[in-house]
Amino acid sequence: MQETIISICLGIGLAVSVGFRVFLPLLAVSLAGYFQIIPLNEEWQWVGSNAAIITLSVATIVEIFAYYIPWFDNLLDSIAIPLAAIAGTAVMVSTVANLDPFLTWSLAIIAGGGTAASVKSTMGASRLTSTATTGGLANPVVATVETGTATVMSVASVFAPLIAIVLVIGLFFLFRKMYKKLFKGSKEK
Repeated sequence: MQETIISICLGIGLAVSVGFRVFLPLLAVSLAGYFQIIPLNEEWQWVGSNAAIITLSVATIVEIFAYYIPWFDNLLDSIAIPLAAIAGTAVMVSTVANLDPFLTWSLAIIAGGGTAASVKSTMGASRLTSTATTGGLANPVVATVETGTATVMSVASVFAPLIAIVLVIGLFFLFRKMYKKLFKGSKEK
C-alpha cells in the first residue's frame, strides 16, 4: 500500500511538472527508469531505454530553447496543452504501481492528464498576460521560471515524492492567489 501511495505522489508531481515543460519530466522518468531509481510499470519499461533517453533529451532541449523565441512561445503554448494532457497521463500510468488497470488508467487520465493540462493552461495564460503587458519582454523570465520549476518538481518527484506533493499543494495555492489577483484586477476595470 505504501508503494502505491508513493507511486501516485510521484505521478502527480511529475504531471504538475509536465504542465511547465512537456518533455523534461518524461526525460526524468526515462533517466530514473534507466538507472532503476524508480520502478516502471511492466508495459512502460521501454521508457528507460537508450533510444527513449536520446529522443527525450533532444525533445527537451528543443522545447526549452523554443520558449525563448518571441511570439513562438505563445504558439507553442497553444499546441502544448493537449500534449501536456497526454504526457501527464503517460507519466502517471508509467509510475503507478500495484493498482487494477482500470483504476490506474482512470487515475492517470484524471489526476495526471487533468493536472498537467490545468497547469499548462495556467502557464499559457500567464505567458499571454506577460506578452500583453510587457510586449513579450518578460517572456524569457517566465520561460526560465517555468523550466526551473519543471526541473525542481521533476527531481523532487523522483527522489522525494512526498515532498513533491507538498510542493504541488503550494503551487496550487499560488496559482489560486494569482488567478484571484488577475480576476479581481479585470473586474474593477
